[in-house]
Amino acid sequence: MLFYDCSTAPSPRRARMFIAEKGLDPETRDISIAEGQQLQPEFLAINPRATLPVLVTEDGTTLTENLGIAAYLEARHPEPPLMGRTADEKGLVLMWTAIAEQQGGLPIAEALRNSSPRMKSRAIPGPQNYEQIPELAERGKARVATFFDILEERLRDSPFLAANHFTLADITAFVLVDFARVIRMNIPDGHSACRTWFDNIAARPSAAR
Repeated sequence: MLFYDCSTAPSPRRARMFIAEKGLDPETRDISIAEGQQLQPEFLAINPRATLPVLVTEDGTTLTENLGIAAYLEARHPEPPLMGRTADEKGLVLMWTAIAEQQGGLPIAEALRNSSPRMKSRAIPGPQNYEQIPELAERGKARVATFFDILEERLRDSPFLAANHFTLADITAFVLVDFARVIRMNIPDGHSACRTWFDNIAARPSAAR
């Protein structure tokens, strides 16, 4: 396998954690988003959408989305199970992964990409340029605050998001909560369940990847 990574971006970190939890060590190439390497012809030939992560499988299939990468690795390396054991767990893992992406990841990106001077004309990832809309940055921050509330409500009833064990949903939400610092947002005071969950995952070896 060949893994295209970016050490500073949240989406590749999600795949790195999943790979680490599976105990795998694929050949890795780091692509610097800060230097615009994802927009160079060499990388666009691999992923025309200019996004990371990318995993090229042993059979030569190119996977360009976290969910596809996770599904492939889970099928090839089922232990430990990170996408659920039972039918119900599998459904809950995908449900909470989607919630984390839609209610956490998208608003964080919205806030960052529509406010950072470094991302002028890069409000949406990909090969095309899009101008920033400042109002979306404020809306994004408001949505991130709601995301923290969603997590706190769930984690008061469960030590993990989707099951009684660590899964892809926890990886996704953990990486996004950690990345929210770039828009100067952190787990609010009083969200004790969310804080305990976050600290427990931060102590896992994969979180340092």
